[in-house]
Amino acid sequence: MTKVRFAPSPTGKLHVGNVRTAIFNFLFARKAGGTFLLRIDDTDTERSTQAYEDGIRTDLTWLGITWDDTFKQSERFERYDAAAEKLKAKGLLYPCYETGDELERKRRLQMANGRPPVYDRAALELTEADRAKLEAEGRKPHWRFKLSGNPVEWDDMVRGHVSIETSSLSDPILIREDGSYLYTLPSVVDDIEAEITHIIRGEDHTTNSGAQIEIFEALGGAAPKFGHQALLVGADGGKLSKRTGSLGIAELRDEEGIEPMAIMSLLSRIGTSDPVDAFADVDGLLEGFDLGKLSRSPARFDPEELKRVNAKLLHTMPYAEAQPRLAMLGADGGEAFWNAVRPNLERLDDAKSWMRLVEGPVTPVIEDAGYAAAAAEHLPAGTLTEASWGEWTNALKAATGRKGKDLFMPLRLMLTGEPRGPEMAVLLPLLGRDTVLRRLQGETA
Repeated sequence: MTKVRFAPSPTGKLHVGNVRTAIFNFLFARKAGGTFLLRIDDTDTERSTQAYEDGIRTDLTWLGITWDDTFKQSERFERYDAAAEKLKAKGLLYPCYETGDELERKRRLQMANGRPPVYDRAALELTEADRAKLEAEGRKPHWRFKLSGNPVEWDDMVRGHVSIETSSLSDPILIREDGSYLYTLPSVVDDIEAEITHIIRGEDHTTNSGAQIEIFEALGGAAPKFGHQALLVGADGGKLSKRTGSLGIAELRDEEGIEPMAIMSLLSRIGTSDPVDAFADVDGLLEGFDLGKLSRSPARFDPEELKRVNAKLLHTMPYAEAQPRLAMLGADGGEAFWNAVRPNLERLDDAKSWMRLVEGPVTPVIEDAGYAAAAAEHLPAGTLTEASWGEWTNALKAATGRKGKDLFMPLRLMLTGEPRGPEMAVLLPLLGRDTVLRRLQGETA
């Protein structure tokens, strides 16, 4: 059975970059009828917080991304300790005593001599006496995994055939000098024990995968299939903006008023051969979803495109779906009101301004009392409809000789008090005859 995982670290908020990875994993699992696992990578106990973890779960749930199972790495340290001891016994995990400054000096010297800055494995030459002396001086080792130096190859679900020359890589550090684990070893241990079949993540992990595959094999596990998607860039092709909160899921929801399916729709389709569209539900997203359609070129994220997708979703949203949220906003004017205003919404919160214009109180702006009187005189008889606006303005044009802005703008100011706003043809029947006449007479209504 297909089994994938999304493994966020609770050291910050979810943003469009890492949520895109969650979306791909979720859709991949659902389309295959498989399992989607949420793994909380909280081995960094100093920076991980419960608040961030709760925020991750809240954001995923709001987006409609549900998981079949979940666990936290902080509850599994004994499993990582056992794996580390296994690697040590095989001579594949070895202690190193260089400080950060010493390693940096080595890297600079290598680069100055035209050599790649790869760890020189000097620690392997240390004798037991050497290590004892270093530890007596107060040094504590960090632990590196000994790579084979052979090429590691796999068929990537996005990038095609990939070959990583491990001879060009530094032996990765798996355990820090304080005994805490970096990402690599716990991730491999968990992927083996959870029987993960596919790992879908950003292309910045491609080189890491070469080392991880060797760790999978050293621990007696079979490496999953990999898919490394291109990262997001800005609309102009430049580095994605990192302005505080501007790309966070919580901010897009709470401050920008973006619908969850707008985020799901855009992030699941940008960077693919399919056009971006507004999908009303996950079933729509699943139809046509295929990692093979992902381009190897960076995907461009445009906040303006997200707003357009958001508006398109609202324009087709049924009243029954919108009603509870409209009620919470104090903007539930009934189904006729919703059907009339939704084509003009960019976000649901905009419905409040429509309600204010319809229910009032609105103080009309009347610059020409004579024109206001003419407007009242030529208002079509009977119940006002969307067609009434055209009939009314044509009659006023014939009676007053006004046209264009001189014809329309005074009417908008008299009925709404604002120079800009909703389409008047739609607004007129919502106001009703009595309110229109009162505002034309200068009353606040």
